[in-house]
Amino acid sequence: MMQRRLRVLLLVFSLVILQTTIFTHLHVFGAIPDLLLVATVAVAYNQGPQAGALFGFFSGLVLDFFLVSPFGLSAISNSVTGWAIGTFQAGMAFQTRRTQVFLAALGGVIGGTVFMVVGGVVGVAGYLSLYSVQVIVAGSIWDAVVSVPIFMFVHWALMTERLRRY
Repeated sequence: MMQRRLRVLLLVFSLVILQTTIFTHLHVFGAIPDLLLVATVAVAYNQGPQAGALFGFFSGLVLDFFLVSPFGLSAISNSVTGWAIGTFQAGMAFQTRRTQVFLAALGGVIGGTVFMVVGGVVGVAGYLSLYSVQVIVAGSIWDAVVSVPIFMFVHWALMTERLRRY
């Protein structure tokens, strides 16, 4: 159990470091991949909505320390996304690696939308705009692109049975 917690901490801190250093320079149409959001989707895929929401909240809080957006915004959007994806995938009868890519893109849309809407509601200028829609779409495509290695990293951290499919 202690090893699993250490692996999850390594997962979170590794993805925060990658996202705040390397991936900040990979803008496409104003968007970068949201590695922790994809990890939240992977946790929700493996462990269900409650685990996805908890992982999303706490990993989002860690990421919020490094962002200029209002503190807690990533935590809220990742938590909602983890719950939504966990709930959605529980009703799916057939799941493949393509399903994971689809869920990562869907998670990008959900998380990006919650992030922009809540940010706009709390008064951050420019969050409620057409440019935000472009960023959400481009970000969800990015999330789909990085999903396979992130899902593998999450499977390793959680040591789930689904790891054997890789």
